[in-house]
Amino acid sequence: MKAFKNNLAVEQIDTQSKLMKLTISALALAVTIGIAGCSGDDGKDGAAGQQGVAGQDGSDGMDGMDGQNGAPGFAAATFILANNGADNAGTVNLIDQNAAKLSTFNSGANEGVAFDSLGNLVQAADSGNGSLSTVCQVLSRSDGSYNSSIDRMISGTNTTLVNPKGIHVSHKHGLVLIADFNAMQVTVFGKEAAGDVAPLATTITDAKPWDLTYDDDNDRLYVALTNGDVAVYDNYVSGGFVATPALTITPSDDSGAKVSVNIHGIALDMQTNTLVLSDVGSASDATDGAIFVISDASQASGMVAVDRHIAGPMSMLGNPVDISLTGSDLRVAEKSNDAVLVFSNIFAGPSGDISPDLVTATTKPESITETIMHNDMQDSSDSIMVNMPLLGVAVSSNPGTAGPTTGQISRLNAPLTAELATYNASQTIESVAFDKSGTSYATFDNASTSIGGVAISTKVATSRDGESFSMAQDRLITGANTGIISPKGLDVASDAGMVFVAEFNPTTPGVLIFSSCATGDVSPLMTLTPSASARPWDVDYDSATDKAFVALTNGTVAVFDEVKSKWLAGMTTISGEDRLITPASGGTAFAAPTNIHGIDYDPTSDSLIISDVGSAADATDGKIYVINNASMASGLTNVSVNIAGPASQLGNPVDIMYTGSHLYVAEKSNGLVMRFDNILNSPGGDIAADVSYSFTAPESVAILPAWLNH
Repeated sequence: MKAFKNNLAVEQIDTQSKLMKLTISALALAVTIGIAGCSGDDGKDGAAGQQGVAGQDGSDGMDGMDGQNGAPGFAAATFILANNGADNAGTVNLIDQNAAKLSTFNSGANEGVAFDSLGNLVQAADSGNGSLSTVCQVLSRSDGSYNSSIDRMISGTNTTLVNPKGIHVSHKHGLVLIADFNAMQVTVFGKEAAGDVAPLATTITDAKPWDLTYDDDNDRLYVALTNGDVAVYDNYVSGGFVATPALTITPSDDSGAKVSVNIHGIALDMQTNTLVLSDVGSASDATDGAIFVISDASQASGMVAVDRHIAGPMSMLGNPVDISLTGSDLRVAEKSNDAVLVFSNIFAGPSGDISPDLVTATTKPESITETIMHNDMQDSSDSIMVNMPLLGVAVSSNPGTAGPTTGQISRLNAPLTAELATYNASQTIESVAFDKSGTSYATFDNASTSIGGVAISTKVATSRDGESFSMAQDRLITGANTGIISPKGLDVASDAGMVFVAEFNPTTPGVLIFSSCATGDVSPLMTLTPSASARPWDVDYDSATDKAFVALTNGTVAVFDEVKSKWLAGMTTISGEDRLITPASGGTAFAAPTNIHGIDYDPTSDSLIISDVGSAADATDGKIYVINNASMASGLTNVSVNIAGPASQLGNPVDIMYTGSHLYVAEKSNGLVMRFDNILNSPGGDIAADVSYSFTAPESVAILPAWLNH
């Protein structure tokens, strides 16, 4: 199929045939607006110039008339438009601000669309059994369709899904809220959930819901009901997904008479506290749709006089099944009249039969959402910010004998003076890493089954305190096909949608790469295999340079170049590294035992920081090295910093992470989490950590940037 992102040919649509069902006046309006949506027409030809005499030019003709003004310009943006017609159900279009189609992707779903904070498409489906799909990094996909090895789905009897319609992703709480029409309920899952799992919560509604929106800041849920009301739930999440709405909003006219019939689309502008609703009226009538605007939405209750009521033939509103707000521009998926309508400055202006500012023909649009990314920050393992403010530091515990802290991920404060929160992944975990949404990825193994995996848990970085792994919110990558047996360190590349897992087992050692959206018993997308059967303990992938730095327990570092580029080119295995770095001093490799575990590459300084546990049985021979000019280093490479000795308390420094200034260390044999400040400029030698914190069997450490809480 054509690439979803790169297929930029705009499909020409026969507007007249698409809009035959409209009234003559509406059709004339659509043609007029369609013309206005283009650049100004050419002026009429000027009068012919006079015939010149032989050998002389004729005089210039008169200037033509000015062309018509173009339509109002809309800010550049892209949107996902879900289709639900007889021939296009299960596809979504990428469209621009004028609703011109850029490309098409086969998502397999046909209802509400939303984006999570990492740019993954979340979409409901009510064809067959109800389901919810997450399509990973959809805007950069070249495969053109849903892939069970890359993407994931919630589906099955236990989900209770019947006819899911509109959805909303709560970035703050890591939840997906679903308006399930025939189930007459709001259904809630954690955004990492997958498979045939029971929901985290359900809320029965008084009438069939079609859409909903959630105010993250004020914990308020608005549900659009097909009886013409909006149910409002205050303290929805903090109150345990309350079952009774705090109040009901019924759109009315100035006399108090109800004007709503069958509300479908709902959007909230939190800056102005304004609610916008679409009403389809009768689903069989292509002329009776409406738009309502309600100000002071958080205080609205009962019969509420709308600020603006748009309806009538000129509005082209028949079945406006979904709406999307971008600033004050309202985009409408108008299903019965096969169009995307744009009403600019929706919050102001008169009520009545108002023409849209732009009409773009399209077949049976069902849902629309803007392709908004959450942030442009780097992953915490790829910090490019000096003195980055931290929420805290995450540390996993892995005692040799199972105990109270087995499987525990703790959040410590940045000064390493207190424990802030704990979460239990319910597995014997090794390392933990985080994506840009605050979701944790923890490797685990099982000696009795020889099958390991990755436990993915939503919002562990910010809000899961005293909780444990739950399939209603979280998921697992595990099974024979994964190749995960004895995993150790890992790294998450959020923007690439990839998870790198260091697989330590002696038979098939290597780095296994999975989709960050994957679930269950899936095969890796790609495998990096170091030469000479070397066994990796940790990996750090730098997305900017597309390099993977792999810590090997034989005392060397393998560097793999162009990792994602090679995968996109069709490679699934890279055998042998591009370069091998051997840490040295004075041109001589460090004496055995050398056993590199932790690794962190700093792209700002082009420095590689690594930890060496030496002998695992010796609690005194650990080391920390810094290597300069790491991106091009190869062979014997002198270190610029070497910290070791009794004062350092380095015995088995199994994991490290750099903040852009300081280095945090998980020192397992001595039961410490340590911080070495200004590590790149450290004098090295037998120096003590600037701060230490006692912790039971720390196995890994990860920094949590302050922006994760925004």
